Amino acid sequence: MTNTPIPVAILTGFLGAGKTTLLNFLLKDPFLGDAAVIINEFGDVGIDHLLVERADENVIEMASGCLCCTIRGDLIDTIHNLLARRGRGEIKAFNRIVIETTGLADPAPVLHAVMSEPGLLAACRLEGVITVVDAFNGMATLDAHVEAVKQVAIADRIVLTKVDLLEGREGEEMLFAIIGRLRKLNPAARLLTTHRNEATAERLFTMGLFDPKTKTADVQNWLAAEAYETGEKRARSNKRGHSHDHNHDHAHHHHDASRHDDHIRSFSFTEANAISPQGLELFMELLKSYHGANMLRMKGIVKVSDDPARPVVLHGVQHVFHPPVRLAAWPDGDERTRLVFIVKDIEKPMIEGLFRAFTDQITGGADAFTDKTLSLNR
Repeated sequence: MTNTPIPVAILTGFLGAGKTTLLNFLLKDPFLGDAAVIINEFGDVGIDHLLVERADENVIEMASGCLCCTIRGDLIDTIHNLLARRGRGEIKAFNRIVIETTGLADPAPVLHAVMSEPGLLAACRLEGVITVVDAFNGMATLDAHVEAVKQVAIADRIVLTKVDLLEGREGEEMLFAIIGRLRKLNPAARLLTTHRNEATAERLFTMGLFDPKTKTADVQNWLAAEAYETGEKRARSNKRGHSHDHNHDHAHHHHDASRHDDHIRSFSFTEANAISPQGLELFMELLKSYHGANMLRMKGIVKVSDDPARPVVLHGVQHVFHPPVRLAAWPDGDERTRLVFIVKDIEKPMIEGLFRAFTDQITGGADAFTDKTLSLNR
């Protein structure tokens, strides 16, 4: 049995988005033949016709080979129990875990559990988040529910369902509108549809830091920093275009001061200078202490001064960080620190300035302790 950490993926989406339909489709896919899928209730998923044998009351094996397990009590206890039974040979070995969240849930607590539970850290690692969005009703859902906006903002993959319901010119405009809104909220996530079975398990579950085929770090695709840079440029361009013409009819726009999207932003930045191990630790602590609640997600590859040739990978959700992973070497020719953030009500200069204060070669990080650099109370 391998000691390689088991990748854990989160499947989320708002009520009525089509998450159950997608899950039924994925459970039949041979790509998940060695996976364990944790769902809320068997009754929520029509799987009777796929059942091969019932291991016990809350674990069944599908025709594809996939194990399907219902939550009994606490999610952490459920995962621990699966891992223990796998170790004892009571259930077939699995090499991936997929967790389905409830439709109303903010996925952050589930991510926290996977990233911070001491008993799971050695056995598992977070692979990513898949968010299901209803193409027909998605705009109204995003308008009404901030949880739905968060689900989209932190996703690595977005699956658009019910595209077939969008017909004619009006349907085409609805499709363009929802795609544009999703791209604004999350410029880096790969967007797939269930139409014509485009959202296959292989396309959805190859989103982690490590390439499942080569077992090496695929930092460029995982970070997708270029997509965030493009999104930032587009947002600045749109802002300039809007500010130059204020004589247009505002009745044709949805200018709602409380609109959830306006509070969510994503950005990235790079830094050529290395940061000290102590500086990196303090930077992360300050992020958690002052911005944790509004830091929806962050990823990064960091040049650290104690061993600049071996970068450190960071991954955080709100105030919880996955234990840093040290790579054997830089995965490409770019040996700069690269950080991406998805945040709520935090401006880029606040975080970028804080990080650069620790890499400043003249002050030696002293700027990090000035009110001007921290900008934490603005």
